[in-house]
Amino acid sequence: MKSSLIFALSIMILFTSIPLVYAIETEQEPKPPKMPEPSPEPEPIRMPEPSPAPAPFPEESDSEKIKRLTEENDKLKEQITNLQGDISALKNEKTRLQEQITELNDTITSLKEITMEQIRVIMDLANRLKDVLFEKIFSPTINL
Repeated sequence: MKSSLIFALSIMILFTSIPLVYAIETEQEPKPPKMPEPSPEPEPIRMPEPSPAPAPFPEESDSEKIKRLTEENDKLKEQITNLQGDISALKNEKTRLQEQITELNDTITSLKEITMEQIRVIMDLANRLKDVLFEKIFSPTINL
C-alpha cells in the first residue's frame, strides 16, 4: 500500500508540473521580427525598337502603282454606276407597287360599296316577303 501511495503521489506531482512547464513556455515574450533586407530594384523593361514599316506595295514602280490604282478606280466607278442603276430600278419598282396598292384599295372600297348595296336589296326583299307572307297567307287564315 505504501508503494501504491508513493506511486499515486508521484503521478499527481508529475501531472501538476506538466501544465506549469507549458505555461512557462507560453508566457515568454515574442522576439521582435528581423528587419527585412532591402531587395534590389528590378531592371526596367525596355521597349523593343520598332522595325521600319515595310512599303505598302513593295517592288512596284510609280508607273505600276498609278496603273494599278487607276484600274481599281475604274472598277469602283463601274460598281457605283451599277449600284445607281439598281437604286433607280428599285425606286421604279416601289412606285409601281404603290400604284398597285392604291388600285387595290380603290377596288376594295368599290367592292365594299357593292356588298353594302346587295345587303340593302336583300333586306328589302326579305321585308317584302315577310309582308306578303303575313298579309296574303296568314291574315286570311286568322280572319276565319
